[in-house]
Amino acid sequence: MAEVIRMPRLSDTMTEGKIVSWNKKVGDKIKPGDVLAEVETDKATMELESYNEGVLLHIGVAAGSAVIVEGILAVIGKEGEEFQSLLTDAPAAPAKQDSPAVTTPAASTPAQVPVAAAPVANGDDRVKASPLAKKIAAEKGIDIAALMGSGDGGRIVKKDVDQFTPAASAPKVSAPAAMPFMPAGTEGFTDIPLTSMRKTIARRLSESMFGAPHFYLNMEVNMDNAMAARTAINEVSPVKVSFNDMIIKACAAALRQHPDVNSSWMGDYIRQNHHVHIGSAVAMPDGLIVPVIKFADQKSLSQIASETKSLYAKAKDKKIQPAEFTGNTFTISNLGMMDIEEFTAIINPPDSCILAVGRIKEVVVKKGDKFDVTNVMKITLSCDHRSVDGAVGASFLQTLKKYIENPVTMLV
Repeated sequence: MAEVIRMPRLSDTMTEGKIVSWNKKVGDKIKPGDVLAEVETDKATMELESYNEGVLLHIGVAAGSAVIVEGILAVIGKEGEEFQSLLTDAPAAPAKQDSPAVTTPAASTPAQVPVAAAPVANGDDRVKASPLAKKIAAEKGIDIAALMGSGDGGRIVKKDVDQFTPAASAPKVSAPAAMPFMPAGTEGFTDIPLTSMRKTIARRLSESMFGAPHFYLNMEVNMDNAMAARTAINEVSPVKVSFNDMIIKACAAALRQHPDVNSSWMGDYIRQNHHVHIGSAVAMPDGLIVPVIKFADQKSLSQIASETKSLYAKAKDKKIQPAEFTGNTFTISNLGMMDIEEFTAIINPPDSCILAVGRIKEVVVKKGDKFDVTNVMKITLSCDHRSVDGAVGASFLQTLKKYIENPVTMLV
């Protein structure tokens, strides 16, 4: 019997996925393990594997379009098998095409981008199309919902399918790498379509900022010993250890002593996590992703350094897997390498806290009767006041400061 392939939930925050490309076409033979398509989620681009064997009878979502989780993607069955009843009984969630990025002079008429008109639906929200039109569209791998019907009442007929070309749907236009040149005295703007990642960032961080009562604790840490320790560590470490790796280790050790900070607000109770999973935010061209170093308190600095290097590379190549960016109990956001001295960060759910790390800066200090130069770093802890009180956050920072300022203490 033919089987409907639906959009799987590939991450805990995923609400929809976009088909980047189809690796198979209607009529191809499929076996378990074959990669049907590449799907862009809010976190990464992932391969969609088949668990079925048979022939690809139907493709319901065009490349470049998005469909909600559990929406119909395709149908696999025996060659020539009837499958339209499956689509009728369980209509696909409406797919949509990304809006194009369009640069428009403000003083002129907005640029018109050709888009396919929404097909007319009947009372049960199914697309009106003739059986022949549906059959031909399926064979060609065309999303029937993207067509404009010319038949009675907007019904899609064979002619509409035959005359359909990709140009009839809205093309995706990449955002310009730099601000486009505009004639002197001319206003303008660029509308950039939202990626799945950017949509999720906007939704989750808005929920965090406006749902969790944030408060912020600032502290200055002396980095002289940490800098000397890093130099010594890297002389023997099999992989280069960064300051961020040392901060991850220090946070993990401090969280072990302060379980109240290693917690999550769950609505009607607070969950204290017995494991320490540190999320480390990574900037990407289209947003932000937080790979998670799991059981960080149980790992050596070289293990943490090796793991973070691997996870960051996977994230930037969009090859990171859901298990590698979920499960965080505490998060670090480090902008020190971008010359930022101090900032505050929005809590990354479900964590109760996030640590913002600034750059290491040389300052002049008075030592006895003389002046000397020392290195300092500013850190800011954002706390969810529902689960972490001020004194609890301050106590955690004091412990963290001791570990960073005297790194040998977190290695024994």
